[in-house]
Amino acid sequence: MPSLEMLMAFAGATLLVVAIPGPSVAYVVARSTQHGRAAGLFSMLGLEAGAAVHAALAAAGVAALLALVPLGLEVVGWAGAAYLVWMAVRTVRERAAEQEDPGPIVPQRGRLFLDGLLVDLLNPKTALFFLAFLPQFVRPDRGPSAPQLAVLGALFVLIAAACDSTYAVLAARLTVRLRGSRTAQRRIALATAAVYVVLAVVVLVV
Repeated sequence: MPSLEMLMAFAGATLLVVAIPGPSVAYVVARSTQHGRAAGLFSMLGLEAGAAVHAALAAAGVAALLALVPLGLEVVGWAGAAYLVWMAVRTVRERAAEQEDPGPIVPQRGRLFLDGLLVDLLNPKTALFFLAFLPQFVRPDRGPSAPQLAVLGALFVLIAAACDSTYAVLAARLTVRLRGSRTAQRRIALATAAVYVVLAVVVLVV
């Protein structure tokens, strides 16, 4: 188990990392802006579930093994980018369907969760982040590395969930009036689709 001092240092470093808006924040904000607070929160839960899987893989050493196989990382990256582009297309198509049917199309919570989970799982940079970040706080004198990595990964997910959910709630509150306007809804849908495309590019080239 990591020491209390190490956990506090890790928590502080993690807070600095996740508080700065990045791809996960952009994704959650896009969901909240388009569909409201619940959509943002369920998307956040999917992202954090994916992060938990990455943390578990890092603790098990799978992330290190994947990093040794560049082709595997490339395939995962292209799959993640393709999924984000498909989400962008789906967003535009759903908005076009809403033009014919006045009732808004709100994704089911299960799909929101699954989308977030897949977006995170299919991002190889998340796996490499955990592989590079977590081991810095592992101390051999505190016992085997795997349990320490598991504890650190769980703490990271909890802090990330708190930060991402805050962004989700704030985005929903700031755009609640916009969602009542059909013109604003169309622009939000297009902006959301653009965010997905940008995230796809980030997955591939950044």
